[in-house]
Amino acid sequence: MDLSVNIGPMKLKNPVLTASGTFGYGEEYAEHYDLSLLGGVMMKGISARPREGNPPPRIYETPSGMLNAIGLQNVGLKKFLKEKLPFIRQYETACIANVLGETPAEYVKLARALDEAGVDGIELNVSCPNVKKGGVAFASDMKGMARLVKKVRAEVKHAALIVKLSPNVTDIRVPARLCEEEGADAISLINTITGMAIDAETRAPVLANITGGLSGPAIKPVALRMVWEVYHTVKIPIIGMGGISNGIDAVEFMLAGASAVAVGTANFVTPDAAPRVVEGIKEYMKAHGINNVSELTGALRMPGA
Repeated sequence: MDLSVNIGPMKLKNPVLTASGTFGYGEEYAEHYDLSLLGGVMMKGISARPREGNPPPRIYETPSGMLNAIGLQNVGLKKFLKEKLPFIRQYETACIANVLGETPAEYVKLARALDEAGVDGIELNVSCPNVKKGGVAFASDMKGMARLVKKVRAEVKHAALIVKLSPNVTDIRVPARLCEEEGADAISLINTITGMAIDAETRAPVLANITGGLSGPAIKPVALRMVWEVYHTVKIPIIGMGGISNGIDAVEFMLAGASAVAVGTANFVTPDAAPRVVEGIKEYMKAHGINNVSELTGALRMPGA
């Protein structure tokens, strides 16, 4: 069976990645299994300077999901290049750097440095606060997002350029189309859905940040719908994510239109969730006589067809 897939110039040995922010920089999980089993690792978001993130409490378990308000805590570009990138390079798996900035210039600087350092992919997190615009996220500023993708595209020469879209928009097809027009190699979706939790006894928000990002199986139906919509809107590959816990979940995302998938919250529940998903895809392919995993992408059978 051929499990390899292409995401722009990046070739993955299999379609299973680990979602950014749920896998750190791979070091903790490397204690549990060989990271070379994965198609790739989407690294924890990188900013120009180290960030401490939000004060605790910043994670809360919800029915079929999890709320998080980590606040983009990370080691910063310098330490990432010196320590984290060399570590992941020990393994035969693709390294995808997730970048976040407060201004377009910061995104461009980060992307250029990471591309020159030889990462396989660069994932733009366009849900970060755009400080110069008063906290408005790039994800909800379509013109600003388009300009950002265009500027970064001009600087990224080797790595696959992926844009991670927020589901917190009216129509996910609009930003997806703009990303394709401005030269993105692929789109990853969905990011977390904004939510909150309240403690009825204290009458206070559970998270110090008040709101957080909802992830896990609870958001899977929304994610599947958005992947399906975007697949019928753009021609570039889609990396689907949102509640994937096993091989069948992954297959469902591929049937909806994803070329690859990313395992996120499941990593917190079962450390070896991602390689289990790889094996689950293989089992499905064997059971259904499928030789090439790409045959699954967009193979949804519509009613009446």
